[in-house]
Amino acid sequence: MGENVVKTKSFEFAVDIVDLYKELASNHKEYVMSRQLLKSGTSIGANVREAEFGVSKPDFINKMSIALKEANETDYWLELLNRTAFIGENTYLEYKPKINEIIKLLVSIVKSAKQ
Repeated sequence: MGENVVKTKSFEFAVDIVDLYKELASNHKEYVMSRQLLKSGTSIGANVREAEFGVSKPDFINKMSIALKEANETDYWLELLNRTAFIGENTYLEYKPKINEIIKLLVSIVKSAKQ
């Protein structure tokens, strides 16, 4: 059995988000938006893990769809933190391709599962 790419990438992304949250909280004293980012950014992988052992195909699709919604929300928080200068352009450009890749993977998984 091969590597579960979305499982691995969403977990690694969650680790990155935790690190970014710690930096925002300690260096910028920003707690509201960064907390939202932490919740949505770590929820992606949690929902992927829940889907892994879904009790039915509809349950799997539901959990993956929730992961996709959380990924989209995470993209929003990253953009907002960038536009409000809590994270710099370099940091934003480091995270943007990662979340875009996860979104593309999840869209593909949800579409395939629905067919």
